[in-house]
Amino acid sequence: MARYTGPTTRINRRFSMAIFAPTKAFERKPHLPGQHGPRLRRKVSEFSSGLLEKQKLRFMYGLMEKQFRLTFEKAKHTRGVTAHEFVRLLEMRLDSVVYNLGFAKSRRQARQYVTHGQIRVNGRKVDIASYQTKAGDEIDVKPTSTGRQVIARSLEENKMRAVPAWLVRQDEALKGTVNRVPSPEELECGVNVQQIVEFYSR
Repeated sequence: MARYTGPTTRINRRFSMAIFAPTKAFERKPHLPGQHGPRLRRKVSEFSSGLLEKQKLRFMYGLMEKQFRLTFEKAKHTRGVTAHEFVRLLEMRLDSVVYNLGFAKSRRQARQYVTHGQIRVNGRKVDIASYQTKAGDEIDVKPTSTGRQVIARSLEENKMRAVPAWLVRQDEALKGTVNRVPSPEELECGVNVQQIVEFYSR
């Protein structure tokens, strides 16, 4: 599946937030990229504001435009507030759940673990990153996985990162459970999702 493989620091600087893991270059130059970045002041229209929010969220979850739009359309036809349902669908993707459990340092790494067949759902190998988990699903690292030690090390390094309340993690077993569907209050992602809904609804 296609994914963004370009420079991550440039994306962080473009949106003035650490969408990807921040580097020293981003800390040193947090302004917009380019020769005129430090002094550039653009007028932001309603359209460009919605576009920026969309791009932020798209890069955050590592999706290409087509898959991102299809996820939005699915949320649009789901009962409930579209903005909340959209983020819920993104958060309950298998790669996002693996990341939120602390098994990976980034969603990029979590997607790699999934696509390489190192993650199981309810005891069965699932290698589709977009797989939608549901309440009661048990996610664990395949016992025979060659990357088990790497994932265990990642978990040790990520222990300070809080696990969302809707997930339960068992550190020793390298296992986690989707305890319930996250509430709207637990889906805060630092992006104005309502602007994205309005952008796509034009």
